[in-house]
Amino acid sequence: LATPAATPTLLSEKVTQMMEWASKRSVIRMNGEKFRRFVKAPPRNYSVVIMFTALQPQRQCGVCRQADEEFQVLANSWRYSSAFTNKVFFASVDFDEGSDVFQMLNMNSAPTFLHFPSKGKPRRSDSYELQVRGFAAEQLARWVADRTDLHIRVIRPPNYVGPLLLGFLLAVIGGLAYLRRHNLEFLFNKNVWAFSALSFVLIMTSGQMWNHIRGPPYAHKNPNTGQVSYIHGSSQAQFVAETHIVLLFNAAVTMGMVLLCEAATSDMDIGKRKIMCVAGIGLVMLFFSWLLSIFRAKYHGYPYSFLMS
Repeated sequence: LATPAATPTLLSEKVTQMMEWASKRSVIRMNGEKFRRFVKAPPRNYSVVIMFTALQPQRQCGVCRQADEEFQVLANSWRYSSAFTNKVFFASVDFDEGSDVFQMLNMNSAPTFLHFPSKGKPRRSDSYELQVRGFAAEQLARWVADRTDLHIRVIRPPNYVGPLLLGFLLAVIGGLAYLRRHNLEFLFNKNVWAFSALSFVLIMTSGQMWNHIRGPPYAHKNPNTGQVSYIHGSSQAQFVAETHIVLLFNAAVTMGMVLLCEAATSDMDIGKRKIMCVAGIGLVMLFFSWLLSIFRAKYHGYPYSFLMS
């Protein structure tokens, strides 16, 4: 055991070492030995925000890589801000470099974010609710502010992909309009506008705006079993893959309704109209049943079902 006189010296050495590591990497990489010495063992007058992850290729954790990018953005925003101090550090523990830490904390999934306060043991609120809040750097910054009273202004590196794609799209539209400048009847085509409006509605109703705001993971992979979940089990959150699935199912139900309407109002021969009617009924019944299955999986106790739901 360290004597009282040696405690300040030991603490100073730990802070100095953490600052040296932070000066080289905004996110300090830790293994089991470093975690026990600089996080678990006293004395410590600094907080540590740690991302437990599995970034090695053989783990096939795509969500871990996405979360790591956002965590790096947050840590860099703190490291290079004028308010940077030695009171809070950001670190990561990879499963292949610190599996003993995962066992010590009874942790069986990644990525996971934990806050280790400067005094006392972590509380329940020191565990970040990834499935609910997503791993966007802005959401992580709000959580860090709640736990440490440290307000980090997230600064992202410039991303020119969006403006370039928008410029390319406008250039294509402008070029097509110029080539057909003598025949712009397609601009007054009701089918074009109906398809555009329908696509926008399907995108919005599938939850894309929620994804943009919350930044959820694409899916979740259990590092122990390797099982990938594309549908979130709670009604309070969702995965990006889930919105894509819902979008496709809604589009299929819509296509079925369109076929039914066309079968009822079209001037085609009766044989083709019967085929359209049967196809429309099949699409509506099948994909609405699957949509209801997703709804029942997320809203536990929902009493109604249809076909396979």
